[in-house]
Order: sequence, then C-alpha cells, then structure tokens
Amino acid sequence: MIRYTDLIVAAANRLQDADVLNPDTDAWELFEFAFRMDKKEYLMHMSEEVTDEEGLQRYEDAIALRCERIPLQHITGEQGFMGLTFHVNEDVLCPRQDTETLVEVALQRLLPGMHILDLCTGSGCILISLLALARDITGVGVDISEKALIVARENAWINRIQTEFLQGDLFAPVKGETFDMIVCNPPYIPSGVIPKLMPEVRDHEPRQALDGDKDGLLYYRRIISQAKRYLNPNGYLIFEMGVGQRDEIAAMLFMQGFKDMICYRDYAGNERVILGRKE
Repeated sequence: MIRYTDLIVAAANRLQDADVLNPDTDAWELFEFAFRMDKKEYLMHMSEEVTDEEGLQRYEDAIALRCERIPLQHITGEQGFMGLTFHVNEDVLCPRQDTETLVEVALQRLLPGMHILDLCTGSGCILISLLALARDITGVGVDISEKALIVARENAWINRIQTEFLQGDLFAPVKGETFDMIVCNPPYIPSGVIPKLMPEVRDHEPRQALDGDKDGLLYYRRIISQAKRYLNPNGYLIFEMGVGQRDEIAAMLFMQGFKDMICYRDYAGNERVILGRKE
C-alpha cells in the first residue's frame, strides 16, 4: 500500500511529466476531490497508508484525465470565483481570476436599485457574483448558447440568486429595455491565436466563447455600436479585454460618444478591464 503523502507526490510527478502547468496544486485539488479530505484532515493522516479503495480509484481516474489535459474544473465540476462556487463543464468558459477584476470594478459603481445586463454571460459567474455581493440590484444575463444558459441557471440556483437568463444574440432578447450598467466578457481571442492556446483551453472550452474573429474585436464593435440605446443616462459599459486591445476599444467608445474611459489592470498587472460612461 502507499501512504497518502507519497500518493500526492507521485501524482504531481505524473502531472509534471504531462506538462500540466501547476502539477503540485492540481495534484492536491484532485486529492481533495477524490478523497473528500480537507487540509486539516490530510495533515492528521498524511503518513498513513491509503485504505480508501474507492477514493484511490477516483484519484487515479482524475489524475489520468488531467494528464490528458482535461481542465481541472471539468474533472471536479466546479470553480471558485469571488468567494462563490460555480458549476462548470465543456459548455462554458471556466471562470478565471482575471475576470474578478471586472466584477470588482462594477461593484465600485453599483448603487441600490440599479438594473444590469450581462452579455455573453456563459456560466453566469459575473452576473451572479454582482447580485450576490451588491445590495438591492437586479439583472439579466444573455447568451447565444442555450447549453451555457443551462449551466448559468444551475449556478443561480446553487448560489441562491434569483435572476433571469435569456437566450439570444447580444441585445436581441432585451430589445426595448434599458439598464444602468452593461457588463461583458466577450470572445476576444483572435482566430489565428486559438490553435496556439494551451490544450485545456483550445480543445476543451467552447470556441464560440473564445473566438473574437480575425482581430479579436468583433464583439466590441457590435456591442459598442448598439450599447447607448440600452443604457440609461450616466449608465456604464464595462468590458473585460485582452492584452493589447485597450487603445482600439477606447477609440470605439470615444467614437460612439462614451465619456470617462478608464482602464484597470488585473492581479498580474495586465490591462484587463475598460469602462465607459454614457452621458
């Protein structure tokens, strides 16, 4: 038999050999998933031999999948974001820490009574986090993928949030409505870059949620050209964006009459979020 501590070391070595980016972290998170054992309990038993045969098999299966570059979140079925837990699968992008910057920027400007629109909502992590963390606001999420919306609705239920998710292309499902804030993490990766992405992203996340056309800016053009008619006076339009896209998006906002453009950096120091205000 093998000890718990040796089991994790062996798993991390296998993940490293498979070129997994964070092998030690993933080996531990999959251990927690397989054995339902937290850090405190592990420290109490780490030197003991593994006796949980079902847990051992779950761990073996999970490590094998991760070695095939299946995303960690697809194996465990969940991802933490803004202190909440979200279900994820191959139909949605896995929530990323970069996107927490967008949520934090939005939270700084949300006031009670505001009504927000989340375009390209995916898993619903942005809208659900805002509704959970802000006070007395309402919101609607829109996505073109009905499969993604099934995940978003499940996440609203998991996090005890009441909201509406609508299927359709950008503003089509909310025609005639207005909002105090529009938030969006659109597809922004240039089409030619996608084949060069890590296998976890390239092969297992929905291309529709990644591909921003030739220059990565298609959805910014489409949204910015229409956004003002869906915003109340002094309403905000807040985007996540890719590295190097700030100037072109800011120019689009300016040409459409948006004011007070501000760019925000993520935790890694990259320009990640841009905001404009309708007068």
